Amino acid sequence: MRTHGYGQIGQHRHSGKQGGHGNAGLHKHKWSWTIKYDPDHFGRDPFRPPGYIRPSTWVNVGDLDALAKGSKALDLTSMGVQKLLGSGSVGGAYAVTVGVFTKRAQAKVEAAGGKVAVKE
Repeated sequence: MRTHGYGQIGQHRHSGKQGGHGNAGLHKHKWSWTIKYDPDHFGRDPFRPPGYIRPSTWVNVGDLDALAKGSKALDLTSMGVQKLLGSGSVGGAYAVTVGVFTKRAQAKVEAAGGKVAVKE
């Protein structure tokens, strides 16, 4: 018997070289492919809690000089900025109001003679 119980010619062929049809083996022998090329395939990221909201807009301390435009008081929340980060250097003493800031950003602004306040 030439089909060995698999019906017509070609019914059980051509899937061995690719490791199976469709999504076969994504948790087994195709796991490294899944991690590299389709990491969101299973629909969740175990490294982020379910309620995590990533700030979508942020500004570095080095950009404050360009945003100030001559004024010494900056309200970053009204500009749409959610977080102040600590990269760069501060050119002047600014009174910055923002929702969230890093310790490094606060230290750099206060070292330049300014202050950082949280807007609620």
